[in-house]
Amino acid sequence: MPRGRNIRSQRKLEAAQHERNESVGRRLAVLAFMIALVGVLFWAGVHNLRYRRALSEANHVKLIPASPAADDSAAPDIEGSNLRGKNAPAFTLTDVTGNKVSLADFKGHPVVVNFWATWCGPCKLEMPWFQEFSAKYKEQGLEVLGLSQDDGASRQDVADAAKKIGVTYPILMPDEAVAKKYGGVDYLPETFYVDRAGKIVEVTAGAPSKEQMEALIQKTIAAGGA
Repeated sequence: MPRGRNIRSQRKLEAAQHERNESVGRRLAVLAFMIALVGVLFWAGVHNLRYRRALSEANHVKLIPASPAADDSAAPDIEGSNLRGKNAPAFTLTDVTGNKVSLADFKGHPVVVNFWATWCGPCKLEMPWFQEFSAKYKEQGLEVLGLSQDDGASRQDVADAAKKIGVTYPILMPDEAVAKKYGGVDYLPETFYVDRAGKIVEVTAGAPSKEQMEALIQKTIAAGGA
């Protein structure tokens, strides 16, 4: 009998130990789950913060001096805004492939004339949007022209930069005389929205939000008759 009691006691001890092991295992599993959950929430918070910062960055209008060495301590005087409601100054420039391109080539089309540079961060932000909208509103005749302000840069350098940004619309090489016609273009990016009749509907300096840009394009398409 004592032998039988010892066996039963041993089994009880083993069962208790097994139960304790299972309890510890469950606690460890819960702890691991909580650690994983905290990690996921932390990562989601960091990702959300980055997203909100990027969104704020995208919606913030930025002005970059057209010359990298220019002093931007004073508020810019965007003279190009004085052209609103007037005929867009004519120009003929060479594109990055060596062909001549004139604003007159696009008579009857709504045209976006965008002054940019390869070193201009806000320019690189908005140019893919111009590419997207040029495709979206192609049937409405929208044309986009990118006028580089990279003095001294080669056609290949400008072409490579445009390709890296992902744009395929015409990229034209700089001409100081053209920039002067458009108010000097002292800050970048600077964009002129020209309607089908050749009049400047709107002028923007800095990178607007994507929604603001599309609204300006829609306004330009609707202006100047069919």
